Amino acid sequence: MITPLLVAVMVATGNSSPTVGSPAPDFTAPSTGGELSLKSLRGRWVVLYFFPKAFTPGCTAESCSLRDGFDGLRSLDAVVIGVSTDDLETQRKFKEKYALPFELVADSDKRVVKAYDVSGMLGFAKRRTFIIDPKGIIRHIIEDVETSTHAEQVRKILATLRAEK
Repeated sequence: MITPLLVAVMVATGNSSPTVGSPAPDFTAPSTGGELSLKSLRGRWVVLYFFPKAFTPGCTAESCSLRDGFDGLRSLDAVVIGVSTDDLETQRKFKEKYALPFELVADSDKRVVKAYDVSGMLGFAKRRTFIIDPKGIIRHIIEDVETSTHAEQVRKILATLRAEK
């Protein structure tokens, strides 16, 4: 239950959740391709997906779904970026083992997870996907991720959003 005191604390600390229609919180963080800045991706659609832990069954299914549907997402001018609190070496191994064609951010200090308000239990990221438009505005948030068919879930939403423009 959200109380007036909790709301006051959230406002005072700036701890608010990004919402559809709001600017996506910018970040620069280490990734499997070097330092990655969200701002550098302006002009393209961004599929920013958060996953709890590399090499776990659900996260592997989700990432492999996005791998398998990557060409379809790329044809919609989308860049896919995965984020978890795993360290960079773990992210590199995960990317290599599953031949993921997109970058993975190593958010071991949890700055990106906190900025997007997706902190989960035990310090892991919650499974959530943000679809960000070319101007850096959050256009859709997927909270109910279908891990094994996530690429198709994202593709349908992205195609609809692009048609609205």
